[in-house]
Parts: sequence; C-alpha cells; structure tokens
Amino acid sequence: MHFTSEQRLDDGVLEREFTLGEIPGTLWTPAGSASAAPLILMAHNNGLPKSQSRLVARGRHTAAYGYAVATIDAAGCGDRPRSATDEQARADLRRAMQTGEPVDEIFESVVGPLVENAAPDWLTTLDALLALPGIDGPVGYSGWMALGIRLAAVEPRIAAAGFFAGGYVPLAQREEARQVTVPLLVLLQWDDEGNPRQRALDLFDAFGTKEKTLHANMGGHTGTPAFEGEDAIRFYDRHLRGDGTVGAGRAVAISR
Repeated sequence: MHFTSEQRLDDGVLEREFTLGEIPGTLWTPAGSASAAPLILMAHNNGLPKSQSRLVARGRHTAAYGYAVATIDAAGCGDRPRSATDEQARADLRRAMQTGEPVDEIFESVVGPLVENAAPDWLTTLDALLALPGIDGPVGYSGWMALGIRLAAVEPRIAAAGFFAGGYVPLAQREEARQVTVPLLVLLQWDDEGNPRQRALDLFDAFGTKEKTLHANMGGHTGTPAFEGEDAIRFYDRHLRGDGTVGAGRAVAISR
C-alpha cells in the first residue's frame, strides 16, 4: 500500500489517498488514541466513485467517532477502466429504469459481474489495511447492499454490516443473503423510485442473521435523514466496540 497524499481535517481526522497495485482508495483515521481503531469498509452503490461527495462526508464523519474508514474504486467502479460493452450495458440499464421497461435481465448483466469483480479488490484491501499500525478488527461494512452481502457471506472478519436497502440485487446475492449471519442495520427509503419496496422487504426477511434491524423513512433515494447517522454509530459501537455510546455528540452525514 502506497500513500500518495494526506491532509489533516479540522476535527483531527487524517485523510489519506492510497494505491494498492491498481486499486485507488481513501483512508480516514481518527485523531491519535491509545488503542487501535476498529475498521469500517464503506462502499457506494453500484460502482459510483470513491470521491462521491456523500460517501466522502460519511467517511469523514464516521472517522471522527474513532473509526478507521476506507473506501476504494474496485474493478469496474469509479474511475477504473471499463469496456465499451460495459458502458453500453450501463446506458441500457439507465434507459430502461427511466422509461419503466423491465430491467431484471439488464441489471443482472451489469451489476452481477460488478459485484463478482469488485469483491476480490475489497478483500485484498482489507488484508492491507489490517496490516497497518493503529487499525484493528473487528471490521464493519457500510453502504452498497449487493457488495456487502457478498463480503459478509464470505469474509469472517466482518462482524457487522449496515446496508442501504435496494430492491434490485443480483440473484446470486439474493441467495447469499441466507448465509449472512452478522448483525445488520438496513436503511430503507419508503419512496425510493429506483428500488421496488416489496423486493427490499423480501430481501430483508431472507437474511440469515438473528439480529437484523430495519429503519424505514419516507422519501426518495437520496433522502435518508441525517439522524440515522447517530443510530448507525450506535450500531457499530455495539458490535465493533461492545458498547452503545455515541461519542462526542457529533452528527454524522448518512445520506447515500
């Protein structure tokens, strides 16, 4: 892992850009403490870039609560290379969703391979991050549901996961949901125009874990209320630190 830049933010959080082979990423770590910081992997939906403003805000604010937070552009995501075929498939998916056409087949052809290709990069990054001083397990996950299902199903170091609920999830991940046994916090936007509500509810029901919580709020895709951020921190505090106290009384930006 090679760090290419760093800046100290006003709240003491250290923001560093890094590369790991072909993988570009960002790591936020809290101001110095006596103990190692638990790690949260933070991914945006469907391959949007790690520089997406809402993801950056979530990463910075979560680190301010004492967590190490990392995000990457995995294979096929963000600014990583994509083929002309991939770009055409994404354009077909956007058009189908905008016009109300059936999207399942197109969705599988776009997002299924995206998850398959992205997961190994995330696992490689996890190995490198846990080798750094000042970062330790247990590990949490936050963000893109389809990728999070895959990682939580195959990676035993992930101890808790927070998902933004999505009705459109590849078939492979719908099956893998039954293998997810870690505690879950799922945020559902009731009026999300891009994610069928009943599918999201059915998927929540399918998760194999005995500890799963669903928070549903009115509003569209990007309207997750800011107060959900504090509940998310309490969730990670319980399962990554063993307590439920939100530190410092700061508000966390949680919008996806």
